[in-house]
Amino acid sequence: MKQLLRTTDPTVIAFAKALLQGEGIDCFEMDVNMSVLEGSIGILPRRLMVREEDHARAARVLQDNDIALDG
Repeated sequence: MKQLLRTTDPTVIAFAKALLQGEGIDCFEMDVNMSVLEGSIGILPRRLMVREEDHARAARVLQDNDIALDG
């Protein structure tokens, strides 16, 4: 698994997941429980992970939809 996106905005994660699922790219959201433990005030970012072989295609999908990626 490789990190595709890291954000504190849950709406960006939801939009990114919907876009990736629409393209048939499996993704996994990490750090959801940490966000809940901190009281959902939004200081701990969530990460969206994809398989390494899907990373380049997934990055293009998000960039085409104006979602800024890490690094």
